[in-house]
Amino acid sequence: MQEIRFGIIGCGLMGREFASAAARWLHLTNPKAKPRIVAVCDTNPALMDWFATHLGAIQTTTDYHALLANPEVDAVYCAVPHVLHAQMYPDILAAGKHLFGEKPFGMDAAQNRAIMAAVAAHPDLIVRCSSEMPFYPGAQKVIDFVNSGAVGEILEVEASFLHSSDINPDKVINWKRMQAVNGEYGCMGDLGMHVLHVPLRLGWRPDTVQASLVKRVSQRPDGKGNLVPCETWDNATITARVPTDYGNFPMVLKTWRIAPGEANTWSLRVLGMKGSAFFTTKSPRQWQFMHYKNGGNQTWQTEDLGYTPLFPGLTGGIFEFGFTDAIQQMWAAYIDELAGGDAAGFPCAHPSEAAAHHAVLTAALTAGRENRTVAVDYA
Repeated sequence: MQEIRFGIIGCGLMGREFASAAARWLHLTNPKAKPRIVAVCDTNPALMDWFATHLGAIQTTTDYHALLANPEVDAVYCAVPHVLHAQMYPDILAAGKHLFGEKPFGMDAAQNRAIMAAVAAHPDLIVRCSSEMPFYPGAQKVIDFVNSGAVGEILEVEASFLHSSDINPDKVINWKRMQAVNGEYGCMGDLGMHVLHVPLRLGWRPDTVQASLVKRVSQRPDGKGNLVPCETWDNATITARVPTDYGNFPMVLKTWRIAPGEANTWSLRVLGMKGSAFFTTKSPRQWQFMHYKNGGNQTWQTEDLGYTPLFPGLTGGIFEFGFTDAIQQMWAAYIDELAGGDAAGFPCAHPSEAAAHHAVLTAALTAGRENRTVAVDYA
């Protein structure tokens, strides 16, 4: 089996999630290739100890340039704070490495343009953006339902990613609350790619947006006995207008870091004149759908899916699919592309989709601040 050698820049939670997915690669039954992590980089040496302990003899360095100079590294997973994307992503591509980058692909639209220029300058390299939730089987069912034409003319779309982790005002501040590191988008930069990946993939590009931006926690402890300002938005609700040949439809995008009772909930609801479909990670083994005929009954049906991913695994089909499975499926899609495959028909988020999501978030930021409708500029 072909082996693709990875370096990881940023050894936090998502870097460890990739290492875990790679360690479980034997779970997949017929992959074209497999990843092997050969190098890691972080400014905190203690974070690299975990990788060295579990992976053995690998390169560990606090200088990402040293990792990029390693000829054994074929591809890089870069999972660093948003402010570093515009510097590191072009450097990774200039070193001739394939790139799997964390969202949002730049702290703002200007940084994203710099990254997109670097992507365009290296068309031989495969660049993708992290977004794992659409790899749930239920999400794929909704996508297939829409692509089949079963929805008909769309009435409304709602896509949400809801956290409750920041409802505790005593939670110690992290970089996502610091505008200089996270960017002005706040929660939208952190969660926006999650809610826009599928709509953009399905061709639903808003032409105008309105937005309600909420900041409820104004300061947090810094872990050193002080209270410091929270500079970024807690919650954002974007109402977008999506043009179609048959007229416009509204699309509601929710990126909330303070959603009472929600641990980590992603959902997608599509309502149409012929059919409707819904999936939420709160019910990971099910999706709901409705077929409607003129004058007929309007009845939601629920189907149990179990473990039925794009890339088959050892788990029996009657069992439940989970978050770690979605991460592994996302990585399987990317590595399949690196090996010359088609990602089972659903590639990971493309840089052009990340750029389009920046256009939406930039317009939403202005709309929310100025309380007006703003046109989305995809140029």
